[in-house]
Amino acid sequence: MTIDSATLATLSGISTATITTVLLKKGLRNVWMRGTRPIRTGQPRLIGQAFTLRFVPAREDLATPDSWSSPISTRAAIEAMPEGCIAVVDAMGVTDAGIFGDILCARMAKKGVAGLVTDGVVRDIAGVLGTGLPVWCQGTAAPASVAGLTFVGWQQPVGCGGVAVFPDDVVMVDDDGAVVIPQKLIAEVAAAAGSQEQLEAWIMTQVEEGVPLPGLYPPNAENKARYEAWAAQSIRPK
Repeated sequence: MTIDSATLATLSGISTATITTVLLKKGLRNVWMRGTRPIRTGQPRLIGQAFTLRFVPAREDLATPDSWSSPISTRAAIEAMPEGCIAVVDAMGVTDAGIFGDILCARMAKKGVAGLVTDGVVRDIAGVLGTGLPVWCQGTAAPASVAGLTFVGWQQPVGCGGVAVFPDDVVMVDDDGAVVIPQKLIAEVAAAAGSQEQLEAWIMTQVEEGVPLPGLYPPNAENKARYEAWAAQSIRPK
């Protein structure tokens, strides 16, 4: 499924914090991937479909430098990534072996991959930063992935940062980290998120005017009526 342009346009102005609130109202609590921090400040907010990769604990007969030439390798997975996807890598939270380094990130950037999200770490940090690929991870480590992990496949359901992510789920990342939106809910979430952002913008104006929080956030019946009147006025043709 491809995300339509109208949905993308709506989501591009929405924060991950708002998305988690919208999903919470729909009963989804576990959507924020723990440990997914921006590797540098100023990275753009991104929205894209997940391309998943999965590691398991290292096993000595499989986690070797020779495995990098295997048909089932991170190299082969990168070649299968479509333009505009967000690579979501389940590294089991391992922080002493870098899943990707500068060369792999450079290839991803060359292919037009939008970004990399992992609950693990990367290596060759100066080179990774030089590729320009936006990365969300737990930090850096010098050892290669095979020092602590075995790569086992791509485009399978994974657990990244304690969150279930399925291939082609929608992933949003910003300065607060990475959030997954189930594919079947994307249009519904986009519509609700726009309304939530507008409501919170109005609440902020009230806070700036000195209105107390009880009954304002969340709004009671009286404040809902005030908000609806304000919203109707704001969209009325001039």
